[in-house]
Amino acid sequence: MLGITRNRPLPRSGMDFAESRQRSSLAGKVLFAVILTVVCVIVLTQSSTYNSSIFSRHEAGVTHILVTGGAGYIGSHATLRLLTDSYRVTILDNLSRGNLGAVKVLQKQFPESGRLQFIYADLGDAKAVNKIFSDNAFDAVMHFAAVAYVGESTLEPLRYYHNITANTLLLLEAMAAHNVKTLIYSSTCATYGEPDKMPITELTPQVPINPYGKAKKMAEDIILDFSKNSDMAVMILRYFNVIGSDPEGRLGEAPRPELREQGRISGACFDAALGIIPGLKVKGTDYKTPDGTCVRDYIDVTDLVDAHVKALAKARPSKVGIYNVGTGRGRSVKEFVEACKKATGVNIQVEFLDRRPGDYAEVYSDPSKILRELNWSAQHTDLQESLQTAWKWQKSHKNGYGSSL
Repeated sequence: MLGITRNRPLPRSGMDFAESRQRSSLAGKVLFAVILTVVCVIVLTQSSTYNSSIFSRHEAGVTHILVTGGAGYIGSHATLRLLTDSYRVTILDNLSRGNLGAVKVLQKQFPESGRLQFIYADLGDAKAVNKIFSDNAFDAVMHFAAVAYVGESTLEPLRYYHNITANTLLLLEAMAAHNVKTLIYSSTCATYGEPDKMPITELTPQVPINPYGKAKKMAEDIILDFSKNSDMAVMILRYFNVIGSDPEGRLGEAPRPELREQGRISGACFDAALGIIPGLKVKGTDYKTPDGTCVRDYIDVTDLVDAHVKALAKARPSKVGIYNVGTGRGRSVKEFVEACKKATGVNIQVEFLDRRPGDYAEVYSDPSKILRELNWSAQHTDLQESLQTAWKWQKSHKNGYGSSL
């Protein structure tokens, strides 16, 4: 730097040899990890559950669903429910946020031929996506694949527009080209921004205030514009804040360690309870809410996937359904933390910090439309119980699925 150099003594041969061995060992470990990863992906994609002749043809009485992002938190739970309900499922995931471990659990639960296949691919690769549609006979698509952290979106907006908006466009083009007529789209209440009135209905103006919400709204707009001159059946589900896990303990939430700062509050609470982090950081205590912290509508993942199945059953050609998926009740962050303390039995230490960029004060749903039209309502509305269910999985999976990439 600035042309300055420092004289260093030449290393002794013994130190030089040790350093060489250390580098060689590190390189070997890296190479082994890469080989292991490739083998895992090959084994999973070529497992006994994969039979191209079965997945490449339509079969009477069998509905074949493509689940994008099916190795992720919500996508894996949705896949589990679809398989339980006798659907045929193909998971498409690039594993950038999903977990191979979740796929293995699903394959173990449903090993029969023709039930489940996993395809390792990037939704942004148009050539690969087109080949996947050419090689498979899909009846419908559930589109979960997306990066989904508000804070991260403010730091990496281009990544969010590419991953959410552009990839949805590519998916829609592939569906149109291969005559796949049903789309269930995973959207978000972040498209509403910070409305003047609560609760939020489906007619509340969409004025998103962060790149995540904006990217999702753009994707919605593309879908809606296309549907005007198409006979595609479209269901758009706008989620509120998802919590919980599979009641039988088969699946849970296992985000990348490097994303803990960006993740859901439940994950942060559990990390604090497990001692992975020293305490919980609550960002923002000066909002115009009863206790100064953000208010959110927390929806259990089991209820959320039930809404998807009901939406799939009610999807009709040339029709568009747009629904809020929430409980209709707002809970503050402080309320959530207290519920988490009781669920875990740990007196979690809390540090209060400044607001997080892109956050909003109060958001909760009016779910009356989805009740009226799809006969759906949230059943798992006890916040502490949902957290207890998720906590059981977290305690027994301290390293997540143990096979994340």
